[in-house]
Amino acid sequence: MKIVVLGPAHPYRGGLASIMETMAREYMRRGHEVAIYTFRVQYPSLLFPGKSQYVDAPAPDDLHIERVVNTVNPLNWIAVGRRLRRERPDMVLMKYWTPFMAPCFGAIARIARGNGVTRVICQIDNVEPHEHHIVDRPFNRYFLGAVDGFVYMSEQVHGELKAYTSAPMLFSPHPMFENFGEAVDRAEACRRLGLDPDIRYMLFFGLIRDYKGLDLLLRAWASARPEGYRLIVAGEFYASREKYVSLIDESGLRDEVALHDRFIPDEEVRYYFSAADCLVLPYRSATQSGVTQIAYNFSLPMIVTDVGGLPEIVPDGRTGLVCAPTAEGIADALRRVREVGTLRRLRDNFAEERKRFSWGAMCDRLTEVLEMTR
Repeated sequence: MKIVVLGPAHPYRGGLASIMETMAREYMRRGHEVAIYTFRVQYPSLLFPGKSQYVDAPAPDDLHIERVVNTVNPLNWIAVGRRLRRERPDMVLMKYWTPFMAPCFGAIARIARGNGVTRVICQIDNVEPHEHHIVDRPFNRYFLGAVDGFVYMSEQVHGELKAYTSAPMLFSPHPMFENFGEAVDRAEACRRLGLDPDIRYMLFFGLIRDYKGLDLLLRAWASARPEGYRLIVAGEFYASREKYVSLIDESGLRDEVALHDRFIPDEEVRYYFSAADCLVLPYRSATQSGVTQIAYNFSLPMIVTDVGGLPEIVPDGRTGLVCAPTAEGIADALRRVREVGTLRRLRDNFAEERKRFSWGAMCDRLTEVLEMTR
């Protein structure tokens, strides 16, 4: 097949770019002709909450990546749609995670499909966003109505998706991230991060947004006071930094929280997941989380809240503990995970559970949906 992957990729940073590049490689491995069309402009600087949208690393030399799409220029959407209509790829594979992308992606999809050959298939993260705006529903209707088929990654998203479209849709869980390398010795990981190897650590990892519940975790930590442990908070603030720093100070946690408040580049990720005994995802809401799939790669036990698709990905008592999305529920889980033998028992289950999360299975489902649209 001739495939165009349209979405984040180098030089844009983050998990979404890694996903699109990994799927492109999987399809190339199968013998398909694959190009990635990424953004000229992803988010205008005024709307981007972080410090930078870009990575410093050179472009991967095994992928054909073009910077083509400007998300805020309708003339560009028409031009890209017409280009795809002329090029007649069998599949345009899109990633959808925010209604902000809907006008751009919806316009491109509608024009590209006009050749009668090209099908637009979407791997969808979210339908209803975590942070709501008045335009979400009309934007969702515009984009989702332009797509031929979907692969969703949680039952919550499935239910929301069915309210907008009757297009073919199949489930495939979020694949495991394997691009961060192998685990390293814990002492070496601590040395790299400037941490004391004589102390044990739990980890909160990823971009810090209010819906991810870091405040709940800090309150839980102040209540449980896990003896011998400190909490690593690693990620760039996309919410008010002052609010969380004040909570750390007010709770008397300054000596118990190692705050690494910056975007963590790919080459450093393995040190955080090698230094910690446990990952904590105290989310208030979720569909699924790419962070859990990093933990699967490193066989790192997890504590997750009982929201969205998190319990589907992290079965209670298998690779982690599931708790209520409250400070009290998280505090109880912090106590339970330190009971004798718990961490070892959870780690022992990873080899079997990891089999569910392959990029091959994801691309199989995408191809299957494509065939359902013909």
